[in-house]
Amino acid sequence: MRVALLLEYDGAAYGGSQLQRNAPSIQGELERALAALIGAPVRAALAGRTDAGVHASGQVAAFTTAARHGPATYVRALNALLPPDIAVRAAAEVDEGFDPRRHAVRRLYRYCILAGSTRRPLWRRSAWHVPVSLDTTAMAQALAVLPGEHDFAAFGGLPGPGRSTIRRMERAWLEQHQGEGIGVWLEANAFLPHQVRRTVGALVEIGRGRLAPEVFAEWLAGPRAGRAGPAAPPQGLTLVSVAYRAAPAGPDWQAHIEKVKQDEDV
Repeated sequence: MRVALLLEYDGAAYGGSQLQRNAPSIQGELERALAALIGAPVRAALAGRTDAGVHASGQVAAFTTAARHGPATYVRALNALLPPDIAVRAAAEVDEGFDPRRHAVRRLYRYCILAGSTRRPLWRRSAWHVPVSLDTTAMAQALAVLPGEHDFAAFGGLPGPGRSTIRRMERAWLEQHQGEGIGVWLEANAFLPHQVRRTVGALVEIGRGRLAPEVFAEWLAGPRAGRAGPAAPPQGLTLVSVAYRAAPAGPDWQAHIEKVKQDEDV
């Protein structure tokens, strides 16, 4: 049977989501827990690659096994075996051919910024502290040009030789919360390497008055690699959810996804 898992994790202690040779990873911890439960090696696939220090509340993983445990058993047992900074929020049996990365149609990220002169220790693992006030009107103006299909080469790393840098941005918006919290939300069919962090890094430069908001439109019109940045630090970034054209396991799975979205409030 093939099983899909909805994962939440604090990525601060990990070298990223994918297996690493010289650093702990989310995939590595998940596969160790699965092997302990099932009694045999298991290879898990993830919907999205998150960098070192990046978090997730809606990462999707899938694996194939001969074991016949039910979804509730996978949730209960894996949460007992995984370290405290990784949790399984839901599990479901899915079609044998389900690929969490290739079948995804949208990915939603949130980046959290704390803008103000005073450090906030309780947020140091989940937000970027920028020690000045930011012009959120200018930042929102810059974000407004991103939705649509564009060549985003200026905003991210190159995906590999011969691979396209064209992506479709579904939504891009900014939320200002009580106090100093600013949430930057980006949803696209897929992202280039480091695209969200480089976009946010440039956005903060706009908020500080070092770049004009019109620069985002200029970079889309002249997509030269590496123009955006510097990359924002990883701790402010969370993979909130991954959407599929057909839910991997029917309405119950989609209900879990919607709950994850509702829970994500800075």
